Amino acid sequence: MLPVKRFVDFIEQNSLFTPACKILAAVSGGMDSVLMAHLLKAAGYNFGIAHCNFMLRGADADADQEFTRLLAQQMGVSFYTVNFDTKQYAADNKVSIQMAARDMRYQWFAQISQSAGYDAISLAHHQNDTIETILLNLTRGTGIAGLHGILPKNGPLVRPLLFLTRHEIQTIISAEGLNYAEDASNASVKYARNKIRHQVIPLLKELNPNLESTFENNLRNFKDLEVLLNDKVAALKRELPVRHGNEVHISIDAVKKLSPQRLLLFRLLQEYGFTQPVVDDLLTALNKHAGRVFESAAFKLLVDRGKLIISPRAVKTDTGVNIDKNTTNVMYNSYKLTLWHDDSPLIIRDNPLAVSVDAALLIYPLTLRAWQQGDVFYPLGMKNRQKLSDFFIQAKLPLHQKNAVPVLQNGNGEIIWLGGYRLDDRYKVRNNTKKVTIFELYKL
Repeated sequence: MLPVKRFVDFIEQNSLFTPACKILAAVSGGMDSVLMAHLLKAAGYNFGIAHCNFMLRGADADADQEFTRLLAQQMGVSFYTVNFDTKQYAADNKVSIQMAARDMRYQWFAQISQSAGYDAISLAHHQNDTIETILLNLTRGTGIAGLHGILPKNGPLVRPLLFLTRHEIQTIISAEGLNYAEDASNASVKYARNKIRHQVIPLLKELNPNLESTFENNLRNFKDLEVLLNDKVAALKRELPVRHGNEVHISIDAVKKLSPQRLLLFRLLQEYGFTQPVVDDLLTALNKHAGRVFESAAFKLLVDRGKLIISPRAVKTDTGVNIDKNTTNVMYNSYKLTLWHDDSPLIIRDNPLAVSVDAALLIYPLTLRAWQQGDVFYPLGMKNRQKLSDFFIQAKLPLHQKNAVPVLQNGNGEIIWLGGYRLDDRYKVRNNTKKVTIFELYKL
């Protein structure tokens, strides 16, 4: 019997979506996503199915695509599909095949969601995916945030199967006699996640047959610890830093009383761009002679007598990067900007790193650059212009974050978009817009 009640309970407990919402279900054809589609159908949710063919497995991938099309037809729901040249995208953007597939599918899901009016994008991750993610994060190095694994909800992305283990999904699929398409690449240990899945976790389950249950409890503990840490750091940020003009002073005596010192000092200094190795060196220098200087991308920190002094580094002139009409990808500092053009008046919602602009208003070449003193724009929804410096103050952005914001400038000198923050009202999509250009930022 399908676990419809557990499914609906998990959705409601985590506020993933409501019965009134329209859901876009990402279905590969594998057992996880097929079960998700059947549960959405059985629970009476309004949903459509989206399937990506990454053109990596020849006839097998085409067969999965046809299987998923027939599944949508049998369920009587809308079906969306696309073929991606994944290898070419990976080569053009100098990323791995896995990263290329991830980028392309999430971009496409967002486009379909916007154009067809979906409220959420449903992904079929389960408890074992969370375990694999935590183990990968631990292997590669992570802070406490990397220990909470895959979240049930992240913006428009929802994961309503996180209450199930892989074994439970296999049991349900078998008991219900549900057909699915098996991806042979899932058995390969070529990829890091598959090595964790097929080689590491079986050994761990020999030590603890109840591994999934143990990790579920650990996950709750990690989330609680993260809340406690964030509350402690927020309190310290209110108490310790003292502002003097454009400088921030922190008492060395107060730093010495921190416990745990290394973790809390790192979290205090993280917003200024200082890394964990720099904090380790700083702690070594606290009891030595004053005068030692440490630097991040936007700040310098001086170990003075009795206090740490943090001040902005001199900002280098940024000439920016030019963008012509045929550009599809641009690299700028720690960002990649992608562009694509659409003949329908799409409006991007709920994604601060993406925006759709009335294409008729663009004057090439465009420029992607850092903000400059004197910059003004008309924030979306406002009729009066505002200085960027005032906007940043209202948004409570520290200096190094201000300097990192990519500013998209039109060929006539007007600002189109503060990447990640606000569109200029003059360039929004209107009722008479014929074509749009979509800009999307990716943090590298």
